[in-house]
Amino acid sequence: MKKYFSYFKAELMAGIQYRGAAISGLTTQFFWGIILIFVYKAFYDYTSIRSINYKELVSYVWLNQAFFCIIYINKTDSGITNAILDGTVAYELLRPYNVFTWWFSKLISKRYSMVILRCIPILIVSPIIWSPYNLSGPKSVASFLLFVLALFLGSIIVSLINVLIRSIAFYTHQDKGITSIITRVADFLSGFFLPIPLLPDLLIKITKYLPFRLIGDLPFRIYSGNINITTATYDITLQVIWIILLVIIGNIVLLNSLKKVSIQGG
Repeated sequence: MKKYFSYFKAELMAGIQYRGAAISGLTTQFFWGIILIFVYKAFYDYTSIRSINYKELVSYVWLNQAFFCIIYINKTDSGITNAILDGTVAYELLRPYNVFTWWFSKLISKRYSMVILRCIPILIVSPIIWSPYNLSGPKSVASFLLFVLALFLGSIIVSLINVLIRSIAFYTHQDKGITSIITRVADFLSGFFLPIPLLPDLLIKITKYLPFRLIGDLPFRIYSGNINITTATYDITLQVIWIILLVIIGNIVLLNSLKKVSIQGG
């Protein structure tokens, strides 16, 4: 376990060095958040939505933008897929560690290295914007603590899903097609493009049986109080269950693929 943590730390420190990319991404997230908030304001002025009020939605948008690099399923390093496609994955297969855990460490460290430099400025500026377009404080101390826990568990879930998706390249021999479809559907059902409470009832029911809403939608709604403490505790338990299932499924898929893998080249 120590070697995986050391690798996670090394990747995290390396990613933090890319300050230019972080600044450009920060600017994009901030102004995109402003645009979305204004669009939703116009929408709320002429409709009556009870599933989530406007202040809760504004907090949802700001948190979504602040933690974009954690919750965006397709926001990850393509190095794993490239290694599979060009054959350099052979070097990793020779090393004395569990490939699934190693890839997971790489992907989750990449996410945290990108989000550290971006979230802090947004979390500082968004609360001081004029009302009602500002980020509100958490509903309660308990809501904030559960939000942090749910966001952390959500980052584990999205990284595990990413490892599983990247492993598909062993079977498809390319990094597009089915993987692109999976990531787009997952991003939509995770609340990244549109908050889950604003989706049609049928899609809301579907999201309850999938892990995607547990990545971003759950922690953001816990923070604003849209999800109460009792429901939040239940959903966090679901996060833990999904983490266990994804670890099992991911290892099975990867181990089966490695039994049939063939490396071509000189």
